[in-house]
Amino acid sequence: MNRFRVRALAAATTALVALPAMPAFAQEAAAPEASANDSGEIVVVARKREERLVDVPIAITALSTEGLEKAGAKDLSGVQGAIPNVNIVQGRGSASSANFYIRGIGQPDALQTFDPAVGVYVDGVYLSRIQGALLNLFDVQRVEVLRGPQGSLYGKNTIGGAVNVVSKKPDLDTIRGEGAFTYGRFNEVTAKGYVTAPLVTDKLALSLAGVYDKRDGIVTDPATGKKYNDRDNLSGRAILRAKPSDRVEVLISGDYTRQRNALTLGQATANLIGFNYNSTFTSVTPFVIATAPTGRYNYTASTSFKNGEGQRLDHWGLSGTINVDLTDNLQLTSITAYRKLKTNFYVDIDATAAEVGDVFVGTRQHQFSQELQLKLDTEKLKGVVGLYFLDEQVNSHQEAYADSYLQYVGTPLNFLRTIDDRQNTKSYAAFGQLTYNFTEKLALTAGLRYTHEKKKYFRTTTATTTSPVFPAIRIVSTFAFPTSLPAPYNTLDEVSYDAWTPSATLSYKPTTNTLVYASASRGFKSGGFNGRVNSLADVTLAVNGTTQIVPTFKPETVWTYEAGAKGTFLDGRVSLSAAAFYSDYKDFQARVGGGNTGINGGSFPVINAGKLRIQGFEFEAAVRPSTPLTLTASVGYLDAKYKEFNDGRRAPSFSCNPTGTKITCKPAFAPPLTMRIGADYRIPLGEASLSFGGDVRFVDKQYLSVDNRPGLTEDGYLLGNVYAQLDYDRFYLRGMVKNVGNALYKTDGQEFSSVGNIQTVYYGDPRTWNLTLGVRF
Repeated sequence: MNRFRVRALAAATTALVALPAMPAFAQEAAAPEASANDSGEIVVVARKREERLVDVPIAITALSTEGLEKAGAKDLSGVQGAIPNVNIVQGRGSASSANFYIRGIGQPDALQTFDPAVGVYVDGVYLSRIQGALLNLFDVQRVEVLRGPQGSLYGKNTIGGAVNVVSKKPDLDTIRGEGAFTYGRFNEVTAKGYVTAPLVTDKLALSLAGVYDKRDGIVTDPATGKKYNDRDNLSGRAILRAKPSDRVEVLISGDYTRQRNALTLGQATANLIGFNYNSTFTSVTPFVIATAPTGRYNYTASTSFKNGEGQRLDHWGLSGTINVDLTDNLQLTSITAYRKLKTNFYVDIDATAAEVGDVFVGTRQHQFSQELQLKLDTEKLKGVVGLYFLDEQVNSHQEAYADSYLQYVGTPLNFLRTIDDRQNTKSYAAFGQLTYNFTEKLALTAGLRYTHEKKKYFRTTTATTTSPVFPAIRIVSTFAFPTSLPAPYNTLDEVSYDAWTPSATLSYKPTTNTLVYASASRGFKSGGFNGRVNSLADVTLAVNGTTQIVPTFKPETVWTYEAGAKGTFLDGRVSLSAAAFYSDYKDFQARVGGGNTGINGGSFPVINAGKLRIQGFEFEAAVRPSTPLTLTASVGYLDAKYKEFNDGRRAPSFSCNPTGTKITCKPAFAPPLTMRIGADYRIPLGEASLSFGGDVRFVDKQYLSVDNRPGLTEDGYLLGNVYAQLDYDRFYLRGMVKNVGNALYKTDGQEFSSVGNIQTVYYGDPRTWNLTLGVRF
């Protein structure tokens, strides 16, 4: 038994022994007004209809506003380490992109031609880009994290799982609200407010919510004193709720997010390498541009951007939801949405004062979606059938600056690459999932979704190399996709994919408040075009011993088999849930670096690398041994392994091993063990109360790049967070310290070793503290 298995077994045993004093984060997070029914039971919409959490045969964690606040979560990345086998962190080099991995399945690349592997939904509306998906959690009723493929109900790009963000509905008969002001380390200033009021009692209500969140940068440039890795966000949401009759409900929602951040800088983990041409441009000599820093990282970094370049994001959307009760057992739901995203991001990928991997990425994205759901609820048969349509357009302009990368007889060359591309995606789906209750205890759920998707793509790039010393030197190369490809590929600007994603679940309820289940489900992540095609080399691969042009990559698929159990006991004071799973993951999409030479740099092939086998288990528990005491625990174990890794440019079965004799790579972002233990204690003080608590989170060793570069490896970390809160009447005062032990830990990495040997790592926040004064009414 390897050390990871020993460690996982020991952790699980510890958690089981400690059960009499531990509740699950999901249960702790369920504030009665936020995520529970009239009986105080947690209610979710994971299967597109309201159900008690204990009745849903899915591995799911539900978090409410109160639980998120006690976890110190400003955005979705705040739950990192708190949910078993879930990795949610700020995406590399960006203040607003999200890197989602669930059970070892995800997609860290923010390029628009790559689709996410974890679907993010806000009030039923799918967000198709990971840019802007690191949502600020200021007016949510709850966040539901569904682990495992959700292909039947949620469709494409939920191969790893789904994240449902559910906003608070306006109250039709009561004025309620909340306001809070926070000040903390690094001059953190956060102000947020929420109010809901009936405009016509029982008929029409409006809610308004907003947050202003600003914090100085945590990374300092030692040469200039300038701060980076800051926060500067402004978000708002308005929801109008109308109920013209008992059978009709209309929700109209609008939201806007504005971010104006400085650069997000990491740290180089390898020497940057450039190339010096001889006088006839017939040979090159490598040289070291910059050496990698040594010693412990101290949140300092330099950049070649000197003119205030930063990151700007504007993201807004409108949606309308109509719920109509056709009969007592049949409801029709329509969700119509339009969203628009605009980003202007400068990213210093190499994270040094040298200009090697400095880029600008400007994105203009908009999407329209329409979903129709017909929901059935009878004693014997329950479920939903529906139709879905998505039309997405993404245009981008990119610039890459690399004036430190190339030399001519010892003098610098100036290098600029410009890129303009556009992609249109149309996705159509029909789906259904029905649960048949054979008895009050035994039920069978079957689901099926058909997806047809069409993508159209065009890209043009121009690389210009000049010399400030020798005016005669001017080298220009252009490449257009697909028109620069040889026939017949020069007309291949459109691809389409079809997928069937079935699921089946057999569930049994020994008692009203317990459930055991077994399920099988298929997930699908769309294929597409390589959005980094700069030359023919990027799409030329060795396949079955011959060189072929492969301009597209295929979809990924996974079959997951799961068995689980959950239940509540002792009048709800004890809650347990556990799940074990096995996944066959095929046609894994990977960007692999190739070469590191010359004016055009290396190549950036995207391949369907092969197969993975992923298995593991998850365990959450909740126990309230006394009225004031709440404690939390969760454990996730993950065993992810490549069964095939087929990079046609190298020896058979190659993966990180130069000899090509066996696969030695481990899948990225797949820590073998994640664990959380927490506590919350409330002391009555007459008309006031004092609460204090905290948690400890452990995330095991994980790799931050596909090919497991040593510098892009996190060896595992332990985080501690504590808080204390005084409540009096409508007011509260909360103090919090996050990362109490000031742990130094890596969250994400950039691997572009084919250009200058770039290997950059990003770190999580150091120790922070804040004080919050709030009022509820």
